[in-house]
Amino acid sequence: MENIADTAETVTISRTEYESLKQQISWLIEQLKLSRRRQFGVSSEKSDYSQLNFFDSSDPNLFDEAEDNSDNSDKEPDIEEVKAYRRKKARTSADRLPPDLPVEIIEHQLSDDEQTCPECGGHLHVMGHEVREELKLIPAKAVIIRHIRNIYACRDCEKNAQSVPIVKAPMPEPVIKGSFASPEAVAHIAVQKFVMGVPLYRQEQEWDRNGVKLSRQTMSNWLIKSAEDWLKPIYDRLHEFLCDGGVAHADETTVQVLREPGKTAQSKSYMWLYRTSGDAERPADAGTAFPSAAGAEHITGGDSEHQTGGNAKHPIVLYEYQPSRSGDHPAEFLKNFKGFLHTDGWSAYHSGLPGSITVVGCWAHVRRKFDEALMATPEKDRIGSEALHGKHLCDQLFSLERNFSELPADDNFNARYSARIERSKPLMDDFFAWAGKSRALPKTLLGRAVKYALDQRRWLENVLLDGRLELSNNRAERSIKPFVIGRKNWLFNNTPKGATASAMIYSIIETAKENGLNPYEYLTYIFRAAPNLLDKNQVDDLLPWNMSRQD
Repeated sequence: MENIADTAETVTISRTEYESLKQQISWLIEQLKLSRRRQFGVSSEKSDYSQLNFFDSSDPNLFDEAEDNSDNSDKEPDIEEVKAYRRKKARTSADRLPPDLPVEIIEHQLSDDEQTCPECGGHLHVMGHEVREELKLIPAKAVIIRHIRNIYACRDCEKNAQSVPIVKAPMPEPVIKGSFASPEAVAHIAVQKFVMGVPLYRQEQEWDRNGVKLSRQTMSNWLIKSAEDWLKPIYDRLHEFLCDGGVAHADETTVQVLREPGKTAQSKSYMWLYRTSGDAERPADAGTAFPSAAGAEHITGGDSEHQTGGNAKHPIVLYEYQPSRSGDHPAEFLKNFKGFLHTDGWSAYHSGLPGSITVVGCWAHVRRKFDEALMATPEKDRIGSEALHGKHLCDQLFSLERNFSELPADDNFNARYSARIERSKPLMDDFFAWAGKSRALPKTLLGRAVKYALDQRRWLENVLLDGRLELSNNRAERSIKPFVIGRKNWLFNNTPKGATASAMIYSIIETAKENGLNPYEYLTYIFRAAPNLLDKNQVDDLLPWNMSRQD
């Protein structure tokens, strides 16, 4: 056998080629570490500053956040010495049974013959009770609702008059004419797919196991028809409210549509997301109950008690399907919007939007890139590294934001705005000054993090323009996550029509959740009430925050 050592040869390369190969190897090692972290590591980007040996103690600004945020004019609290004591920690659980659930009582008692004292033979009496509660689940049960409408005629007119009047008893309109679909059935199918992530083919199998032959095509037709007829007017009204607000968030993600004209089945389409900002959060006590089923068909709209002005603040989440990632789509969707738009660094948001929109960048994306660079750095080299310093500066900004969260932000010149100008702006200036001096190689993760921050500076600093703005676009990313999770289950849409219907259903469901409503109950209410509105142009009574409370 030939000796491998005998076949080795020395190749001479130039210093330039050597440095290029060294950079490529370094880049590949970074990508490998980053890939392994994404696959096997924790997804949380939370910093743990309790690990003191992880940082460079020579940094004078590393642990001064408490001192920076303190008020030296405050008096020290009086100290009262108390006697030390120890107690056993009580076991607590977040599990609770709702108090409004129906209660089925099963009483266990002795028979008359057994109610005899084992000692003296006397009669026993009830001296107390021992109670145990259990949660009983009843599987879904299908029921046929048969509507029988009585038709009336006059006997006297039948005998004596030339014409006989025919009077029909009132009967509510169906959610889909010519179909056996009920509001409850359509709402259940929608919630199973768009909330629980159960594809229609699995629902078809479940229906079949319960003895109901209901194909996935029929269920798909029900969802599309219901969305087009009853959810679209609500969606359009929510769109108007969103554009009337002064602050919004936007994001986008991919979706596969198999039968899209002019595109292959493997090509990418996009689901865009637009939502209100934190200043439109639902109050904690804004619980809502639904009108009774019997009264749903009599809703006429126009109740002044529940009308809402166009400038009212309510949480709204809207999805929009589009075949591409072009900036023309947000420009068209937001053509009537005036104010601030939180986005990521995608270039489509930075060109083509109306001049009335000011784009606000996302500091969470900046921090994430420095975090990735830090995780790709060998652990022994992390202390005092540029990646750690950049991440720490971002963490300081977010720490300040947590302190500012309780400050009022109802106009441009408010306490939160002033606090940012005083505390956050100098820190941002220091960050960009440091980034501008960085010598990180452009193709490394650190170099890309620095370049991203400098390229986005114009939009990142816009957060200082208004106290209502937020430091990140995480609110939009959290809102688009239900769609991403659902996509992992149902994988694709068959047609653009189905993708558009999915966008409307997701919008109504996520907006309902943001307003503290049960999606199934809300959809059921819409599908009962909307077909029976006397004035089809009045949809405000069907908006999530206008659900009236009836006994």
